[in-house]
Amino acid sequence: MSDALKHECGIAFIRLLKPLSYYKNKYGTAFYGVNKMYLMMEKQHNRGQDGAGFASIKLDTAPGERYISRVRSVAQQPIQDIFAQINERINKEFLEHPEYTSNVDLQKKHIPYIGELLLGHVRYGTFGKNSVESVHPFLRQNNWMHRNLILAGNFNMTNVKELFENIVELGQHPKEYTDTITIMEKIGHFLDDAVSKIYKDLKKEGYSKRESSPLIAERLKVAKILRKAAKNWDGGYAMAGMIGHGDSFVLRDPAGIRPTYYYKDDEIVVVASERPVIQTVFNVAFDDVKELDPGHAIITKKSGQVSIKRILRPLERKACSFERIYFSRGSDAEIYKERKLLGKLIMPKVLKSIDYDIMNSVFSFIPNTAETSFFGMIETVEDFLNKKKTEAILKGKRSLSPEKVTEVLSQRPRIEKIAIKDVKLRTFITEDSSRDDLVAHVYDITYGVIKPTDNLVIIDDSIVRGTTLKMSILKMLDRLNPKKIIVVSSAPQIRYPDCYGIDMANLESLVAFRAALALLKDVGNYGIVDNVYKKCKAQINLVDSEVQNFVKELYEPFTDDEISDKIAVLLSNETIKAEVKIIFQTVSNLHKACPKNLGDWYFTGDYPTSGGNRVVNRAFINFYEGNKERAY
Repeated sequence: MSDALKHECGIAFIRLLKPLSYYKNKYGTAFYGVNKMYLMMEKQHNRGQDGAGFASIKLDTAPGERYISRVRSVAQQPIQDIFAQINERINKEFLEHPEYTSNVDLQKKHIPYIGELLLGHVRYGTFGKNSVESVHPFLRQNNWMHRNLILAGNFNMTNVKELFENIVELGQHPKEYTDTITIMEKIGHFLDDAVSKIYKDLKKEGYSKRESSPLIAERLKVAKILRKAAKNWDGGYAMAGMIGHGDSFVLRDPAGIRPTYYYKDDEIVVVASERPVIQTVFNVAFDDVKELDPGHAIITKKSGQVSIKRILRPLERKACSFERIYFSRGSDAEIYKERKLLGKLIMPKVLKSIDYDIMNSVFSFIPNTAETSFFGMIETVEDFLNKKKTEAILKGKRSLSPEKVTEVLSQRPRIEKIAIKDVKLRTFITEDSSRDDLVAHVYDITYGVIKPTDNLVIIDDSIVRGTTLKMSILKMLDRLNPKKIIVVSSAPQIRYPDCYGIDMANLESLVAFRAALALLKDVGNYGIVDNVYKKCKAQINLVDSEVQNFVKELYEPFTDDEISDKIAVLLSNETIKAEVKIIFQTVSNLHKACPKNLGDWYFTGDYPTSGGNRVVNRAFINFYEGNKERAY
């Protein structure tokens, strides 16, 4: 993706089901879980590089012994920083206490981070300050082991204000106004309540406070706590929690917006945001890794009993299609096929745009995440050429000379590596005029492979704001003097903000939205904008379920192609000599390519939860009034 687009976040959870001595004997180290967690977090670093955090819980520790450890970082390489700190601490303990090296019991007692429950998180700072205090996992501390709660997640809630007010009404005083703190305190409230009720029952049964502690762990019903806490949540989420005594859970939203995968055997329970992470780190097959059903939680009791419980009634499945287009690594078997198909499905429009002139066209991709779609695109070009070759040979089978046959068969797509991102270059100056000049040099180009008669076809995974296209890529490609530049987006036009995790919080930054406004001005129909504003304002005090997405009306007068052509105009300027064409994927083709991930609200405005309509409503009001605040 040429535009910088951030995504929140990645989770990794490990529950060791055997004693640490088992892993020491079988795998040679009691740090088996810590080592696997490092790999799981590194394999998901694409999901968040602004910060990372790790927490662990030890089971069955004696009073006075530390059983919770946590480390977080916002260093330039936060995952490496975290595990460097962990490694330093472990080495220090071994240096000072050589007797620990061969004794697992002493390691567990004295060395932090090697517990049976481990939770990792990688973060993109899309909301709030990027300080270490904003990094997951979050910790809710209490002297009662059962009331300690550690939480990390990949989520955004659309109704934080409502949820915040709910916990204030419960008598709490949250320390921050963020969805993570709000959610943690909501779960924490019902956790406290459940522990208190169980203790009262145990007291009636004649148990002392000391005797009650292990029984509370046995009787605590995590699913019931989650059902009460999540009752009014509106958003996309995959969240993992660990309770101090050893129970744990991972919960997925009822529309399945955010991805959650798990694997279980007799040694381990593993959960991650991406399937290939589990496959690679634990060397298991594709079919062994399951997807957690929407609205369900995988719950592991302190005893090691694992169950999957329905927490919320599942909604229509609307799993995020951006996961398939861009965010998740393409090493997933299904995602790889889907991205190739995205490239194949858009190719007929591309062939038409170059008038089927393959021999005078060069094909490439920007950035590397678009490479798989590029493969699919090229396969379609090859199929087209093979058909032409067959027709030529059959048509002139008696008159073709061997040289002519060779000439026909030698035709192939012209593939070149045109643009290379300079990863060392950073746009460190924020003053606009200076920064624009720096942005223009983020990519290097390959000279000498384009002729003035050539079409240059470049595929990108998506076009969001268009800033890098306008300020850098188009200018750079034009220096090669092609006849025509065709920029292909494997995703449809992004028209609406996202409120479930992706950093697309306002409308005016979206180039498709700006194109629609420009077209309305061109045809003298800008009054629609005023009418939409009035309709949005009239909905402010409605409950979420009654709010409609009237922003759709801005796009209705125009075809997709008209908006695409206007985007090409907006992203070009008089200095670009080549003709510029921008081609977007259709929503119907997106659904063909990604049939299991039909979440398309950023393209269609059809939000999977009622809170989404309120967010787009607020985003449009903010745009109209010149308010730079986030819509959620």
